[in-house]
Amino acid sequence: LVLMRYSMIGDSLSHVGFAALAVSYAFYLDPLVISIPVTMAAAFLLLELKESMRIKGDAATALLCSSALAVGVLAISLTRGMNTDVSNYMFGSILAMSSADVWLSLTAGSIIILLYILFYHPLFAVTFDENFALSAGTNANAYNLLIAIVIAVIIVLAMNLVGSLLISALVIFPALSAMRVFQNFRAVTICSAV
Repeated sequence: LVLMRYSMIGDSLSHVGFAALAVSYAFYLDPLVISIPVTMAAAFLLLELKESMRIKGDAATALLCSSALAVGVLAISLTRGMNTDVSNYMFGSILAMSSADVWLSLTAGSIIILLYILFYHPLFAVTFDENFALSAGTNANAYNLLIAIVIAVIIVLAMNLVGSLLISALVIFPALSAMRVFQNFRAVTICSAV
């Protein structure tokens, strides 16, 4: 995401996830069942915005970020008795994670690492030069969808741990730090993960 110049997508999607969580709590629905698909749709929308659109990628990200946060706060203010649960997602709390959350995070993390290994070359091509990837026969839309799904799952699952306010730091700082130490994509990716 940093190389694709979508660094702030993590912040925007965390706010979308927060809004979906707040709305799902307000309607007594399962928060993960609601927030993961909503965040995936928002991620795909943001990744598909092109320069020819009326609203450019960074403006759309900022618009979505502030709008989603407003929806989440509105949902919280209209309901009673859910401030503690939502605060855990807003600010993060490792103590709020259940053993099921930990196992879900480990399982999702393993699947994401496996997907990265299996689709390394096309993801590399789409990340650096989408036009070249398209001309080489790579289905860039499918890989953008894969990136959107992966980032949405990561953000929704990490919100309970680090909070929606710090998700952008989770996306940006490891990648930027690794880019200062290493020069190739694989080394940067491994260092970022570590």
